Amino acid sequence: MKRSQLTLPKYALIDLSTGEVSNYPISEELFRNYIGGKALGSRLLFDLMPAGVDPLSKENVMIVNTGPMNGTGAPSSSRFNVSFKNVMTNGIASSNCGGQFGVMLKAAGFDGIILKGGAQSPSYIEILDGEISLKSAEHLWGLDAEKVQEEFDPHWGKLVIGPAGENGVHYAAAVSGERVAGRCGAGAVLGVKNIKALVTFGTNRATICDKEGFDKYNKKFINFLRTHPMTGNSLPRYGSAGLLNNANASHALPTKNFSRGQYEHADKISGEALADTVLTRNSGCVSCPIRCARRVMVDGKEVKGPEYETVGLFGANIENYDLEWIDTINYVADIYGMDAISLGGTIAFAMELQEKGMADFGLHFGSKEGVLEAIHDIAYGIGAAKELGLGTKLLSEKYGGKDFAIHAKGLELASYEPRRSVGMGLGYATSSRGGCHLNGGYAALIETVGVVAVDTQTPKGKAELTVFFQNMIEATSASGFCLFTMMAVIPGFLSNLGPAHPITRFVSKFLITARPVLGVMWNMMPGILPFNWMYLVPYAQSLKLATGLDITAGSFLQAGERAFNTDRLFNLREGLTAADDTLCDRLTKTPQDPGKPDTVVPLDKMLPRYYRVRGWDKNGVPTPEKLKKLGITVSI
Repeated sequence: MKRSQLTLPKYALIDLSTGEVSNYPISEELFRNYIGGKALGSRLLFDLMPAGVDPLSKENVMIVNTGPMNGTGAPSSSRFNVSFKNVMTNGIASSNCGGQFGVMLKAAGFDGIILKGGAQSPSYIEILDGEISLKSAEHLWGLDAEKVQEEFDPHWGKLVIGPAGENGVHYAAAVSGERVAGRCGAGAVLGVKNIKALVTFGTNRATICDKEGFDKYNKKFINFLRTHPMTGNSLPRYGSAGLLNNANASHALPTKNFSRGQYEHADKISGEALADTVLTRNSGCVSCPIRCARRVMVDGKEVKGPEYETVGLFGANIENYDLEWIDTINYVADIYGMDAISLGGTIAFAMELQEKGMADFGLHFGSKEGVLEAIHDIAYGIGAAKELGLGTKLLSEKYGGKDFAIHAKGLELASYEPRRSVGMGLGYATSSRGGCHLNGGYAALIETVGVVAVDTQTPKGKAELTVFFQNMIEATSASGFCLFTMMAVIPGFLSNLGPAHPITRFVSKFLITARPVLGVMWNMMPGILPFNWMYLVPYAQSLKLATGLDITAGSFLQAGERAFNTDRLFNLREGLTAADDTLCDRLTKTPQDPGKPDTVVPLDKMLPRYYRVRGWDKNGVPTPEKLKKLGITVSI
């Protein structure tokens, strides 16, 4: 493939302060090294924004972009990404979302837009077939995320904020259709910039380099997902909430603000219960064969149902088993424009503050009373509940309770109890954006909620496995694929055998004992995997055929490693250090089972190994040798 045949991504730079729109060229080097999506967004943020910018100021740069697979028809590839400085952690932020917006942005002729500065008054951005304009949103300000989208053509892609974003809730989200770019405060950043909505529509079609080869591979890829037990059966039948019973059986379901790992009423809020009692039908994103989205009824209207995180954090973690009420909470959080993970974690923390007599926000474990009212008041900045919009970390700094404040770097943890999934604990601690299971490598998938069941307590091998999955996730996200497709990377036959089968147990043990080999692999990338194979890294060949980039499994994983290291450099520049790669005392010092002292997250044992595997020094700083190998030329 000649380099001249590459179609480079098209980006626009919008200066919101002046309304000026200009082209922002993406070099071939950036495209080859960072691909798109979150990875390219991270590098652009590093280049465009000086250190020390207040996340809640108009100087915070926001990048809304897609990956190159978006719009190609590749399975589960309708994702788009939002990158900015993290409101919750003061480091790097990214939030990934499905739905129609990314597809329409690409169809309108843009792979990404860069937002600088802030509008003088409430505004929205219109992107129609290559034309970008800034328009007044005075008439839209104050509307919830559902109502504001109803003001635009139903065929358009939309990304909007609700009242939470307007009122500066630190974990306010951006909403697209019924999908949410939830984490890190994207809605708050748009609110500060006076941007109520971005709307887009176009008629362009994605350019595919090798159309015949791509179409042929695409059919195989779709069939691969449809026939895999996780992506072809479990996720379509039960959605992500189908993971809940496994988490509970593994003592990894957060219960009562992560004080326990099992909930006696878990079966009443599980994916199976949801399917049997409240599910009306399945749905899914554009081009997705999995169809994992749930549809439920709330107040006589069919709406999107809750994901695993919401049923876990508004179920077991506050000791509630009313599934229909959780449906309502999920809907309300979405239309107000709030991250359900941070919202649920903050409410659980407030309940424990009340139980310990440290602060009283009128919220109690085991009681639904006052919760809906509190969520409304958080979104609108009313009364005492306004403080809950700051998140767990800042609340703990004011009222105490740092030892049970469940967050990493300031971002609340997802719904996996890491004392029975220590690899997930390592991932939370080292995640670039904070307490994120996905950016953290999602080791829970092979420890507690999947079928491999790698020893949940041993620290052995967890550094190597965490690095592998973090890098894989970074590259997958950069390409534009949904991360749920990664569940199919685990061989399907293991799902049929189950975690107790001798073969599955052998595989689990092998992944731990092979840690030296896995550690060496990273120093040999990309040469150690100079090929593409669907059953190992299915994305690389799809990306190669679509774009013309010379991608192998090895270079694909190295692209993920490059992105993760760029995130690390951004965080280091903003003052985050190895001291921030930690979790609260409840998770690292208090055994989940008092009779088993090892039921803690042994970060002190895992972090040094993790840094070595990553090629970082003992202070968690990427070494010059590592940066040179990855071709990263920025400095801090």
